[in-house]
Amino acid sequence: MKALWASTRSFSPAVQVLMGNQFAINLAFYMLMPYLAAHLAGPLGLAAWAVGLVLGVRNFSQQGMFLIGGTIADRFGCKKPIMAGCLLRTAGFALLGIVDSLPVLVIASAATGFAGALFNPAVRAYLAAEAGTRRVEAFATFNVYYQAGMLLGPLVGLALLAADFRLVCLVAAGIFAALTLLQARALPTRHPGESGGAEGESGGTADGSGGAADGRGVWAQWRTVVANRPFLLFSCAMIGSYVLTFQVYLALPLAADEALRARGAQVTSLLFVLSAAVAVAGQLRLTGWAKARWTHEQALVRGLAVMGLAFLPLALCAAPGTGVAGGVQVAALAVTVAALSVGSAVVYPFEMDTVVALSGNRLVATHYGLYNTVSGLGITLGNLATGALWDYAARHQALWLVWAALALTGAACAGAVLALARTGRLTASARLPAAA
Repeated sequence: MKALWASTRSFSPAVQVLMGNQFAINLAFYMLMPYLAAHLAGPLGLAAWAVGLVLGVRNFSQQGMFLIGGTIADRFGCKKPIMAGCLLRTAGFALLGIVDSLPVLVIASAATGFAGALFNPAVRAYLAAEAGTRRVEAFATFNVYYQAGMLLGPLVGLALLAADFRLVCLVAAGIFAALTLLQARALPTRHPGESGGAEGESGGTADGSGGAADGRGVWAQWRTVVANRPFLLFSCAMIGSYVLTFQVYLALPLAADEALRARGAQVTSLLFVLSAAVAVAGQLRLTGWAKARWTHEQALVRGLAVMGLAFLPLALCAAPGTGVAGGVQVAALAVTVAALSVGSAVVYPFEMDTVVALSGNRLVATHYGLYNTVSGLGITLGNLATGALWDYAARHQALWLVWAALALTGAACAGAVLALARTGRLTASARLPAAA
């Protein structure tokens, strides 16, 4: 905790606000979202298809709109979309707690999703510009706050849920309302082209805009980003890492149910806690250790390799003829989650820094927006493939296929990034062409 506090205090007040902001965002979000499906299907009595619609709209309105959010941040500065996102999520979360009409629930869900698309690229672009030459350390510290919110949110939500789901929603909405006021008062206002206080070698503005919009139209901005071939190649190479990380929500809970049946939900909750706890406890140490010994490219490749290797214990447990007990399977699950979290913690700050470097410090928020959109599409396709493979493997009593495929995904992702590094595509800032 002392190391976290010292690291936080070493950054500018604006960076400190962004870190506290992200902790509160995740705290409020995970207070509510893990329990939303049960509320919709239980007290509100919605059909399964309607529950899926509400949840799906939220995911689509966020993942599909990241590019829009990043573009807005680059054109108008990052403070405005951060505030707008917090305000929109205030309204969305309040509506989720007080309405029971399906059309209004869909609107509320879409609002909460688009809110995330507004503030996520803006926060990361602002953080990158304010941190300057210390981007890696800033993103490492930022991730501790991010994971801490994920760790505490479900616990706080569970405590409030004992009273009423409406209370959960209103408290979460209240947190976002307070964040809106906090950004208005404490976050410096920056505009595209305005010099920031911590631009360092990045040459960008402190609001993350990088002065990159240059008065050009939105289509010109998007063409400029899409023409950045090294960035697009890196975005595609990293898709596998997001597919692997998402297995905490898909394959690993399925494995917990397979191992312990009735107690699978409890094991899944513990896996979530373990994942966040490893990141909170180890992020700063892992980043410092990796930065002292490896180049950025080496940290990315080796972290991705660890993420792939994390699934080997489960593959060994599910191998034909092993017949391991449920306790051994749970231990393998814990090892997998811990190793996956370690690999992710190593990768994350260097990954975020690489996106900025490949952007050439221009249109940084738009690059983050497109990067998140590509990742979201990859997660969707990866989940479909993982789910289909799980069904096939379960029918043929060959679940080792799932874990082997995920391990190979990690190896392929690491290999793709290694190939980009060896060809020099990750070592120099991209030269963005002028818009047509």
